[in-house]
Amino acid sequence: MYRITFQTRQRKEMIDITTEILKVLRENKINDGICVIFVPHTTCGITINENADPSVRMDMVNTLSSIVPEYGKYRHTEGNSDAHIQSSVVGHSVTLIIENGKIQLGTWQGVFLCEFDGPRTREIWLKMK
Repeated sequence: MYRITFQTRQRKEMIDITTEILKVLRENKINDGICVIFVPHTTCGITINENADPSVRMDMVNTLSSIVPEYGKYRHTEGNSDAHIQSSVVGHSVTLIIENGKIQLGTWQGVFLCEFDGPRTREIWLKMK
């Protein structure tokens, strides 16, 4: 298993981590197979989405914040219930196909770490077969 650490800067943001994943694949000479990427945090998620237009990220964060507002009738008293719910909506893992040392993504796709309760130090775990 491989681990990559990230420092997030805002309470809610989406960070394109595609390049960092490719770096791990190159360094470990992974040419073909499957890569599972997992986020071991309850207020952070991972997703695949468009990486060409940054406004897509803003739309995603804003829409999730609208659907699950920061302040609501939550019983969890730490003040981050919205982040727990948003991370569950987005999910905590993605599976990628690796072929010829490259992640097989669509033309406009990238892999994103989704921070919902930052800024924090976050980690992703990669397992390749």
